Amino acid sequence: MMENQGIGDNHNAGVFVWCYKRMGDFIPELVHEGKNPRVMLEYSGTLWHGLRKMGQHDVLDNLKRITIEPQYRRCVEWLGMPWGHAVAPSTPVQDYRAHVKAWQHHFAAIFGLEALGRVRGFSPSEMALPNHPDVAYEFVKTLKDAGYDWVLVQEHSVELPDSGRNPEQRHLPHRLVVKNSKGESASIIAIIKTQGSDTKLVAQMQPFYEAKSLNRWQLKGKSVPPLVTQIADGENGGVMMNEFPPKYMEAMRECSGSKTPAVNVTEYLEYLASIGLTEKDFPEVQPLHQKKIWDRIKPGAGPEKMAQAIETLRKEDHRFHVEGGSWTNDISWVKGYENVLGPMEQVSSLFAEKLRQKKVPTSDPRYRNALFHLMSAQTSCYRYWGQGLWTDYGREISRRATEILKHDL
Repeated sequence: MMENQGIGDNHNAGVFVWCYKRMGDFIPELVHEGKNPRVMLEYSGTLWHGLRKMGQHDVLDNLKRITIEPQYRRCVEWLGMPWGHAVAPSTPVQDYRAHVKAWQHHFAAIFGLEALGRVRGFSPSEMALPNHPDVAYEFVKTLKDAGYDWVLVQEHSVELPDSGRNPEQRHLPHRLVVKNSKGESASIIAIIKTQGSDTKLVAQMQPFYEAKSLNRWQLKGKSVPPLVTQIADGENGGVMMNEFPPKYMEAMRECSGSKTPAVNVTEYLEYLASIGLTEKDFPEVQPLHQKKIWDRIKPGAGPEKMAQAIETLRKEDHRFHVEGGSWTNDISWVKGYENVLGPMEQVSSLFAEKLRQKKVPTSDPRYRNALFHLMSAQTSCYRYWGQGLWTDYGREISRRATEILKHDL
């Protein structure tokens, strides 16, 4: 974009860079005013790689300042994510686990192990939550094995186990419980993000004004403050590029010291723990459509019976699916993308055959090169924008990964 300013929206390249850098300016400015700003940040490994490759070291240096220096780091909570912005419902589970680990390694390389130890929450790319029971179980198990305490979920991607309805107390933490066809179960704290694609709402700091209208709620006999949580692409669209900065500064100045303070999720959960409320006290949710499955079979019935139940449900109701839920319910990460998913799955299989099964050391440069291409090929953009140039990119990266695996190993 920097090198081809006259094409499309490329003239925004400089503004995009500033968007990635600017929280490193906003937080110190507000702290020096005596305010209490808060922000949660989510940057993919591919973004960090790209910034380094184009020489934008100043962006990462700016972010280091607010991540490491004690007077600022209390204001900033980093969220973990898959390295290549991969969508969990349709990324092979062993590869998704590699994405989660790779992001942690990349983060530690930039900001240090101490800072990594403070990353407690996870933000799934595109808010895509697996709802196939076996995939959902592997997703939660991967997060727990990686040390995460909580995960951000979109309100319409989860349901109450007893009724199959969306949760009503969306501004309280929940317990995401997943069970698989083998009868295994896992759970993690779920923070429910409200609204759909809400870039404009976040740019106008709508969560703050919504929070001001809410009263304390009762949870297990204790009075607790609700938490309004939303998310938006930091650089996407004119509202985030131009309207967010002044509104963020205004809202942070207003809420600091007020009855409606800005808080990051982990400090909110720590507050609840300090008054005796932990994960076991939170209401239970499960991924969307799972009640219909568990009404037909029991956890532990086995993969074959589960596959039969899912196929029957598909035939009975065209709205039923196990392709996951995300911030918008009208986008499938699978349908229409077979020409991208096919090559991606072939590369994944080849990677497992050539590297994982042969136990090639992860420090081997050939392993690292192949892994880099595999994870890059699984980026959500190659499926989000429909058929065309982006799917061509996805297939080409998969082709390169295949060539590396066939000829370099």
